[in-house]
Amino acid sequence: MNARNRKTLEDIFKRPVPASIEWAAIESLLRALGAEISEGTGSRVRIKLNGVRAVFHRPHPQKETDRGAVTSMQRFLENAGIKP
Repeated sequence: MNARNRKTLEDIFKRPVPASIEWAAIESLLRALGAEISEGTGSRVRIKLNGVRAVFHRPHPQKETDRGAVTSMQRFLENAGIKP
């Protein structure tokens, strides 16, 4: 995991939840953690990490992930045993 991925991980666990995390940075972090990412229908993205599965929606047309999705990503990472 590089420094940018570490920063993204720290940002996901920040309080208050930031609304400026780009989805591309989150996907990069997930790949660095060894997650399996597959495309779903429309903007859906299926993610499997450490045996935990989740489905997220890519934000569009903006690049930034909204606060609710960041909070969901935090829970997903915690369930998969990932913490900063």
